Amino acid sequence: MNARIAATPAGALDGADFARLHPADALARFIPNVPGRMQAIGAGDARLPVLVCEPGADAAWTCSPTTAWARCGREEAARTLPGWLGAPVGGLLRGVEAWLARAGVDRVVVLDHWLLSTDLHAPVAGVDLPRAMDEARDRWPGHALWMRSLNAIDNADWLQALERAGSTLVASRQVYLYRDVPALVARHRDMKRDFALLAKTALHRAHDDGIGERDYARIAQLYAQLYLDKYSRFNPMYTEAFLRAWHRAGLLEFHGFRNDAGDLACIVGLFRRAGTVSAPIVGYDTQQPQSLGLYRLLTALAFERVAQTGERLNFSAGAAGFKRSRGGIPAIEYGAFDVRHLPRRSRAAVALLSQATRRIGVPLLQHYRL
Repeated sequence: MNARIAATPAGALDGADFARLHPADALARFIPNVPGRMQAIGAGDARLPVLVCEPGADAAWTCSPTTAWARCGREEAARTLPGWLGAPVGGLLRGVEAWLARAGVDRVVVLDHWLLSTDLHAPVAGVDLPRAMDEARDRWPGHALWMRSLNAIDNADWLQALERAGSTLVASRQVYLYRDVPALVARHRDMKRDFALLAKTALHRAHDDGIGERDYARIAQLYAQLYLDKYSRFNPMYTEAFLRAWHRAGLLEFHGFRNDAGDLACIVGLFRRAGTVSAPIVGYDTQQPQSLGLYRLLTALAFERVAQTGERLNFSAGAAGFKRSRGGIPAIEYGAFDVRHLPRRSRAAVALLSQATRRIGVPLLQHYRL
């Protein structure tokens, strides 16, 4: 993966090209807790990348429905809910984990999957969705079909098309979306303070074209400190090899700050597709004093970049209060499952999970502003 392959506007990378960049041996080196293989399926003028996966108990939430809705749910309940509620919810989710494992829903084909925590989707208009889903069912008849990272603001077209095609929606998390960042800077005091911090910090800017070989191991370390050590071992374990390969291919754009010794103190890695930017790589030195404002700096770098390009920003979930105070629009994110071809126990599990997440999970996310 040496050539820069993401030079087309809005990161319009064909799914077949993307799949070829990730042969089976590469995934083990790139993201050890994402067991599977990348393939592509025909979809009209476009080809969708798909991850064919049979994950186990340690698999990342991006490739395992059981991890996404049960194992991570237990962690989140313990971390964010009041004790009187967190304990029973955690107990309930232990039962959900065992139930989902018995139902076999972790044998999945993840549609339009870009190996990131948030999948960005181009408009469905260019995709022959029924044909793509038929092909996936024919090639992997024992696997559930799963499409991730769908919200009603950015992906209303996909949600409607998937439901028409027979998919069942399962609510997953609440993400924060940003439009017209310059206007948000003018309106929100915290945004103004963050941009002021960009101008006055004593740290040194690290622009994308200044990121080189000595930095990839450090970026992997900073990401792991935040996303794996502080948050969850079920986040994707992006390695130095992954970061190097994706940056050199033009799939990730890095911005950060260095200390006086030239070491990266914080970093954000941006991915763009179809006019939207996500920040799948975020990391900072968690041993440094909070007064340095490292998290504020790296998020401000992302805001600054989309303000320059005019793109939208999907800042994913987490740090909800921080993101709301900067004008983030909350949106419930859904996964869409097609399990009509699977045994009754799989169909029942997805149907019940859909009802539980939409009737119980969504109100909790909105009430506690998660």
